[in-house]
Amino acid sequence: MSFISNYSLKNLNTFGIDVNAKLYADVSTEADLEEVFGSPLIKENKLLVLGGGSNMLFTKDYDGLVLKISIKGIQVTQQGDDVLVTAGAGEVWDTLVKYCVAQGYAGLENLTLIPGTVGASPIQNIGAYGVEIKDVFESCTAFEIATGQIKTFNKADCEFGYRESVFKGKLKGKYIITSVTYRLSNIPNVQTHYGAINAELERRGIAEPTIADVSEVVAAIRVSKLPDPSTIGNAGSFFKNPIVDQPVFEKLLSRFPDTPHYPAPDGRVKLAAGWLIEQCGFKGLVDGHTGTWKNQALVLVNHGGATGQEVYRFSERIIETVQHKFGVLLEREVNTF
Repeated sequence: MSFISNYSLKNLNTFGIDVNAKLYADVSTEADLEEVFGSPLIKENKLLVLGGGSNMLFTKDYDGLVLKISIKGIQVTQQGDDVLVTAGAGEVWDTLVKYCVAQGYAGLENLTLIPGTVGASPIQNIGAYGVEIKDVFESCTAFEIATGQIKTFNKADCEFGYRESVFKGKLKGKYIITSVTYRLSNIPNVQTHYGAINAELERRGIAEPTIADVSEVVAAIRVSKLPDPSTIGNAGSFFKNPIVDQPVFEKLLSRFPDTPHYPAPDGRVKLAAGWLIEQCGFKGLVDGHTGTWKNQALVLVNHGGATGQEVYRFSERIIETVQHKFGVLLEREVNTF
């Protein structure tokens, strides 16, 4: 274990923002974590835990310790028709999805091509095309920073919400996830109710899709809409889809009858942030070195040389414009530092 000073984070965040960390360390085992937290440097510096760097925007150099979690490994336990798949927090998320699809383990196929690492999946309760991590989550192990102990969290412990969990709330900054276990199935129950999946399956003439078919279709949809971070810097969806109360929705619908909407818990309504942003004229807009993606207004991009502050200011402009036009306040899904 070694600490590196003034370490560049440009290749460790998918936005490709050129900033440095005061200190940097790479952790590949739980023993490495114990060593890091036994160092006096940990008490002298603020801490940022980094996975795939796919859900963050650096607006300045990080004046502290950046800890990269690179714990790897995939283990499988069969339980009748179910299969428990445990992956290290540093595994690339899509590598795990591809592995499970290839083995015939159903449950993750709708989450194909989501950027990031396994450790972030329960923190964000990542989701796409009608499926969220909470639907397949069994448990996770996490290193408690205050004690150095490893604790196991079940689904109830995680208090999952829309792109939320206990790790983003009252336990934020208190634990570092080291592994995650998912309860998948040997008997596929494909989820194709999301409109875009059905449309693409019909276009391909697939009436009885396998999980491999669903994964391939989701990948095709994502590639058609979302830019590859290795080609153009981005963090995927920059904003959450807003969830509003029924009276707010009815008022909005009276003014904009074509507003896309989806049912949400407690009688509330989920809106499509991308549609709201597009209606404000932002789709494909270039603003200096940043802008929105040409095929999806929900995605902010780095056209090259953008600073984090430039991207953040542009996101502020979007939030203000959408609120003025629709009376709906967008919330960033991306974490800013």
